[in-house]
Amino acid sequence: MVVIIGAGPIGLATAIELKKRGIESRIIERGCLVNSIFNYPTNMTFFSTSNKLEIGNIPFISHGDKPTRQEALEYYRRAAEHYDLDVRLYEEVTALNGSDGNFEVETKKETHKADKVVLSTGFYGQENRMNIPGEDLPKVTHYYDEPHKYAWQNILVVGAGNSAVDAALETYRCNANVSILVRESELKPSIKYWVKPDIENRIKEGSITAYFNSELVEIREKEAVIKTENGIKTIANDFVLAMTGYHPHFGLMETMGIELTKDEKKMPVFDENSLETNRKGLYVAGVVCGGMDTSSLFIENTRVHAEHIAGHVENGIG
Repeated sequence: MVVIIGAGPIGLATAIELKKRGIESRIIERGCLVNSIFNYPTNMTFFSTSNKLEIGNIPFISHGDKPTRQEALEYYRRAAEHYDLDVRLYEEVTALNGSDGNFEVETKKETHKADKVVLSTGFYGQENRMNIPGEDLPKVTHYYDEPHKYAWQNILVVGAGNSAVDAALETYRCNANVSILVRESELKPSIKYWVKPDIENRIKEGSITAYFNSELVEIREKEAVIKTENGIKTIANDFVLAMTGYHPHFGLMETMGIELTKDEKKMPVFDENSLETNRKGLYVAGVVCGGMDTSSLFIENTRVHAEHIAGHVENGIG
């Protein structure tokens, strides 16, 4: 038995590859199926084409050039149903005891016995906090869903990537008064090419106010205090959308005994061929392998992890 922690695309892909080899597996997920994708903005479109998101040799047919969030949710649900995967949802893992061949995965509901364990939890569940006064106010969110509720409100979007740009443009088109705050001198070069001219033109014409080389220092009930190149500025504010990124669940990895690199990336230490960590019988898979370097790994270039792990497990437990 292999227990896979995380029911994202790579967790599902690993279970599928194991099943093809006749190895029983169980997926444990603290949220819903492909929880990260579920929490993407409602109107989000993927950067990749649908074929690059496929798992288990199941075709992913999209109605447009780029698949949508809704299409992805349906696709991965169908993939799990097709292979009749054993998926336990809304069950959070709290500890990993035992050793290779005799693990016990403890959750808030029960204990699961396993020969091998795969950690495939991604990074979307842990937001990068700003650690400033007012960050815990109800009007602040690190997860953007859809724009309607922000109509006619003063919105401050914090961030320089695709999530920030999408949130700024969508809320602007719902008649919100939108400002975007960027710590650097420009937006990230990784902005989707079909969106980049749109946000640049909205900023240029003044429809969206941009504060570059700036940072948010305090959030109040009806205001936001920012530090700009020209000094401290207080602006009217009803909602803060903190699109500041996310990071892997380092606490869980450390609890499991996974060694992390000492540099700023904090990557889990693992064998590049098998994905096995320093703890024998415990593997990592998917974007969690990148640590803080969350922009280097995606579904597209980590699907191969499933085959590597399944092959290594097959040799280990037959």
